[in-house]
Amino acid sequence: MIQNQKFKKSVVWVLLGLLTSWIVSCSTGHVGTGTKQVSSGTANIEFWTMQLQPEFKDYFQSLIKTFEGQNSGIKINWVDIPWSAMENKILTAVSAKSPPDVVNLNPDFASQLAGRNAWLDLDVKVPNQVRSSYLPNIWKASTLNGKSFGIPWYLATRLTIYNTDLLKQAGISKPPATYSELAQAAQQIKDKTGKYAFFVTFIPQDSGDVLESFVQMGVTLIDNEGKAAFNSPQGKAAFQYWVDLYKKGLIPKEVLTQGHRHAIDLYQAGETALLTTVGAEFLGTITKNAPTIAKVSATAPQIVGENGKKSVAVMNVVIPRDTKYPDAALKFALFVTNDQNQLSFAKAAKVFPSTVNALSNSYFKNLPTNATLLDKARVISATDLQQAEVLTPTLKNFNLLQKAIYENLQAAMLGEKTVDKALEDAAQEWNSTR
Repeated sequence: MIQNQKFKKSVVWVLLGLLTSWIVSCSTGHVGTGTKQVSSGTANIEFWTMQLQPEFKDYFQSLIKTFEGQNSGIKINWVDIPWSAMENKILTAVSAKSPPDVVNLNPDFASQLAGRNAWLDLDVKVPNQVRSSYLPNIWKASTLNGKSFGIPWYLATRLTIYNTDLLKQAGISKPPATYSELAQAAQQIKDKTGKYAFFVTFIPQDSGDVLESFVQMGVTLIDNEGKAAFNSPQGKAAFQYWVDLYKKGLIPKEVLTQGHRHAIDLYQAGETALLTTVGAEFLGTITKNAPTIAKVSATAPQIVGENGKKSVAVMNVVIPRDTKYPDAALKFALFVTNDQNQLSFAKAAKVFPSTVNALSNSYFKNLPTNATLLDKARVISATDLQQAEVLTPTLKNFNLLQKAIYENLQAAMLGEKTVDKALEDAAQEWNSTR
């Protein structure tokens, strides 16, 4: 799924309990396409991706044809699932012990089922030499309790797009690089132009940007035992940062009710000076929908805190523990994510590869003559990826952590709670769900 939603945190904690309680007793017939019957001597591998048709149909058909040509005993059946349906479908399939063999998910959602031992243990299957071909920080994103449950695939990192005209009108010579500079710029832009510096959503199921900002501001979210650690001086400062911006009117009131799509709309309308987004694909959208704004737009690295940490969003592939063909499934998963195929897909989809060699390709380092805004964004983001990491912890019930923090932060922004009380309540809520 090549769009911002593909990386958002998945809200599935209610379904996990419900589905586990009743689906196991249902028919164990295959819930996919029904074509996974075994022919003599052939491993029929069912491969699920998340909303990659029809745009990448030719790519995957060619990929599969090449793989099958090199592996005569394996056949691949590719099934593309709409992103909105994937969670329900894979939960149903796993609970019924009739899953596909290779599945494209994101680590946040996959970790929830990893906590239920749903995926193949890759530490005993993937040799260290193969594992080391992936970016170390990215491999960690698909681990839970020290065990590897997924293989990294394509990546995106946050990028800052900014309106050079609005910054100039506000007397700002360069885009803010840190959250401290962002707050100063927000005040200056509002004072000089009457407009907002940026929009960020506080809807937990839409974006994790605010939670990632906590980590970039030096907040430890949980301790080694999994208990809340954000009720700290650093956590209070992070809460206060967002509360102050809201109460001073330096971010729109709709941050509490509107999602990331609204951030794009405001930027395209010239109402905000900065757009922070995951992936550079929105540059094409801005060029098409708002060519006047696109002409005065430029790109910059993602905004960071004092610790300099940079975030990355990861898509991976996992192999269900109940697959009938673990070796064939792993062979295909490693083929999909090898250097050559990751580089090809990254170029086609305008994303980034998760292997060391693919990311070192000149495509991600050198700007062509007459480089476009997208070319510049690609090189900036690729540079960020060298040190980027998944900032939030891999937890089987991560969404409850995000929900507790966001809802109490909203209450503080609205003046319904003090910052201290909001922090205390968020910590208690998280600890009670463990």
